[in-house]
Amino acid sequence: MRLDKLTTKFQEALADAQSLALGNDHAYIEPVHLLAAMLRQQDGPKALLQRAGVNVAKLSQDAEAAVKRLPTVTGQEQVQPGPDLIRLLQATEKESIKRGDQFVPSEMFLLALADAKGEAGRIAQESGLSRKSLEAAIDAVRGGQTMDSADGESQREALKNTRST
Repeated sequence: MRLDKLTTKFQEALADAQSLALGNDHAYIEPVHLLAAMLRQQDGPKALLQRAGVNVAKLSQDAEAAVKRLPTVTGQEQVQPGPDLIRLLQATEKESIKRGDQFVPSEMFLLALADAKGEAGRIAQESGLSRKSLEAAIDAVRGGQTMDSADGESQREALKNTRST
């Protein structure tokens, strides 16, 4: 997966996930790091998840708790993506390709997470995330458009904010 093909928001979330893993002395960046990082973002996917019927407060709390439960290592100078995250990112890219996106937005990670078998997937599903409801929320927010720019998520959030005022 080419990082320059991720939206700016998704790139920021990945960078934050890396910092979260490093700050907690974890050897690998895991899906729960990325989920927690996304949920911490100011203009992140919280509104989309709420629209899909997810209990975002429970999801955030469970994701943060899962991060804290990961094993720690001492003297860790660098972290790298773990195998579970790599698999999930590949599934994310596939979701994006299926939708005709030129850039991979963070909501495609959430869509991949809806089918994931690992802890992050379990946490998300227990908080109410389902593929069907998330797809409906994505379709409603996108209005049939594809992700054609790296700033597409930010632009969509800005539009939503001007409409609600």
